[in-house]
Amino acid sequence: MSKRGQNREILFVISDVGRLLRTYADQKARHVGMTRAQWAVLLRLERHEGLKQSDLAEILDIQPITLTRLVDRLCDSGLIERRADPNDRRAKRLHLTEAARPLLDHIETQVEELGDTVLAGIDRGAGSTLLTQLERTRENL
Repeated sequence: MSKRGQNREILFVISDVGRLLRTYADQKARHVGMTRAQWAVLLRLERHEGLKQSDLAEILDIQPITLTRLVDRLCDSGLIERRADPNDRRAKRLHLTEAARPLLDHIETQVEELGDTVLAGIDRGAGSTLLTQLERTRENL
């Protein structure tokens, strides 16, 4: 296979894997009455508690209005709360509630199962190499 053909195939496979991964994660999230987007909000807030909505929208690469609707639903569900920013009275900071903690444990279990399914048959050494190579492709972009 030529370099050009191989590059094209690699790009197709990366695209297909991303699409299939999103579809599979959507299915997992639906089992607990949520969406993959809601999971993403919760998981990011777990890593970066107290983010401004605008910063979270940028991290998740979604429109601020889309995030507002997601945050509204999660607030209504009692999973996150908006708190005033002490340095900017116009801004709100997002925080997880205690009710979100058990759900995050469940989501983490689902993510682990998803990872086990996706990476079945790939040994740790190959997985490490794959991770390094994918990180490099991300840096290139």
